[in-house]
Amino acid sequence: MTLTILDNVKLAAMSSGNGYDLVDDAMVIVESSRIRWAGPRADAPAVGGGAGRIDCDGRLLTPGLVDCHTHLVYAGNRAAEFEQRLEGASYAEIARAGGGIMSTVNATRNADDDILFAESLPRLARLMSEGVTTVEIKSGYGLDAANEIKMLRVARKLGAYTGARVRTTFLGAHALPPEYAGRADDYIDAVCNEMLPAAADAGLVDAVDAFCEGIAFSPEQVARVFDAAAARGLPVKCHAEQLSDLGGAAMSAKRGALSVDHLEYLSADDVGVLAAHGTIAVLLPGAYYVLRETQLPPMAAFREHGVPMALASDSNPGSSPVTSLLLTMNMACTLFRMTPAEALAGVTIHAARALGLAERIGSVEAGKSADLVLWDVDHPAELAVNLGLNPCAAVMAAGTWRETPYFA
Repeated sequence: MTLTILDNVKLAAMSSGNGYDLVDDAMVIVESSRIRWAGPRADAPAVGGGAGRIDCDGRLLTPGLVDCHTHLVYAGNRAAEFEQRLEGASYAEIARAGGGIMSTVNATRNADDDILFAESLPRLARLMSEGVTTVEIKSGYGLDAANEIKMLRVARKLGAYTGARVRTTFLGAHALPPEYAGRADDYIDAVCNEMLPAAADAGLVDAVDAFCEGIAFSPEQVARVFDAAAARGLPVKCHAEQLSDLGGAAMSAKRGALSVDHLEYLSADDVGVLAAHGTIAVLLPGAYYVLRETQLPPMAAFREHGVPMALASDSNPGSSPVTSLLLTMNMACTLFRMTPAEALAGVTIHAARALGLAERIGSVEAGKSADLVLWDVDHPAELAVNLGLNPCAAVMAAGTWRETPYFA
């Protein structure tokens, strides 16, 4: 048994999800890979000899950050599309012309494992340098069994190499590949009967996602994917209401989805459905910003119904080339008018809930994994304020200090 005492910290425990749960003069006791105790230093239990004590000099301590929606594994880039959008082309127009997701599919299909790993590692390392200890990585740029499995395999390899906790999500229903043009239902058959079973049998799937949108798949088609996931006992998530309101979020919530993500066009009337079924709203301000969206998610309705709001980078080559959760927090405050406390909850406890991991991570509480970040700031609100400044001082993941937060 190894005991480590983090003494003289300002603790933002983030346990309630409704504030910082701030303790100005706190102590955290770590036993091996888990938190044994956390709270006011005056109330700390006695610890026998042999414990390592670290004076944290009053630094802020938070849970390890959780990026609960990324597309980190891909090849190539889509800088040309950024220029097209500046010239007036919409995201949907670019996609229908063969760009967008399909551009990345072509590059990813042509890349082997080593190339994908080499191109993806710096993106994950950048997130980790800002205190991210858990990250979800989706497939969805392969769109056939072999290439979807390749992506998920590389995602798991990234986690093993860096020490990040990586959750892999099968997103075969991300776009319609060209070989299935005009045959969307046939492709959904392949997703349900061939691709998902192959990936799951390989032990590479923690959850299943789908893109419910006019340029992707209908609620009925997505429901078929979710039925296939349920048959294998896999949790589901959904890209929904990003560009239009098709009712995908409500459908997903009724099927027990962990989260529904994007939600700019979600009807306020459907927010109650999310609340009733305990589904987390994952907001992605990076995509909102890059696509120059003007339709805000129904923020007031989320608050009124008590729907937890998670935040994520949505890191991807086209609509959100973002590799910073701190920047994501700032954009959420600036664009969506979230408070800094809501933003920090969005990348800690609520993001953990969006992955089904809230019993293990996302807050500083006894029994949870010792995923902790020390910050050189005076108050947690500062994490959402500064653009381009990284005040991350040290990161502990499952009780082990990282020698360096950057692995590239």
